[in-house]
Amino acid sequence: MKMHFARVLMIVASVCTMAGCANLRVGDGRDGFVSLAEAVPDAILEIRYYSTYNFVGSRIDGYEQPCALLSKEAAAALKAASDEAVRRGYRLKIYDAYRPQRAVAHFMRWAKDANDTRMKYCFYPNLDKSVLFERGYIAEKSGHSRGSTVDLTLFDMKTGKEVDMGGTFDWFGVESHPDYKGVTEKQYANRMLLREIMTSHGFKPLAEEWWHFTLADEPYPDICFDISVREEGRVKREEGKGKREE
Repeated sequence: MKMHFARVLMIVASVCTMAGCANLRVGDGRDGFVSLAEAVPDAILEIRYYSTYNFVGSRIDGYEQPCALLSKEAAAALKAASDEAVRRGYRLKIYDAYRPQRAVAHFMRWAKDANDTRMKYCFYPNLDKSVLFERGYIAEKSGHSRGSTVDLTLFDMKTGKEVDMGGTFDWFGVESHPDYKGVTEKQYANRMLLREIMTSHGFKPLAEEWWHFTLADEPYPDICFDISVREEGRVKREEGKGKREE
């Protein structure tokens, strides 16, 4: 049978012991998660943690393919947001969605290595790495691991470029706060346009990051997953070297 949605491979979802992710969920995630390439076909994917262009400077643990996964409920809401964006002349551009717990652990290990500052000039030039924990830029838990949070921006179909938000994704600083007043009026309006589109379709924003939105009625509010970011259908096609997938 052909799949209508790409599926997650790994068979274990692990417990996140911190507050807000206290329960253990065992399963392969196939019934709970979908690929955004399938569920939100108009979205552009630029999965930063699969690449080396991120604040760590290397591919992050758990990102096995350059794809994005979300819970079915969050993906359906994102599809509605995408449809509205398209009607307004934009497309959604996704930087990150579901994030495995092992990726969060990777961030923690990196943050404790004071000597690894290779990407400082791109993402935190005005901060000493030692303050990233205390200021909340790196933490032991992430809402992304619950499967209903997405990091994104807008892509202008007329100009063929990302909309100017007055700052880059994953910039560590107050400049990333959605209501930061140091940006231009147009940049602020762009941030508010993204917020309007997302909140009108059931997502809630984060006060510290203009790109970060979580489904308000998320289906797994107390569970952190650790399934790898990859697509089962894609793996089968690669293994079959182009053979028809039954």
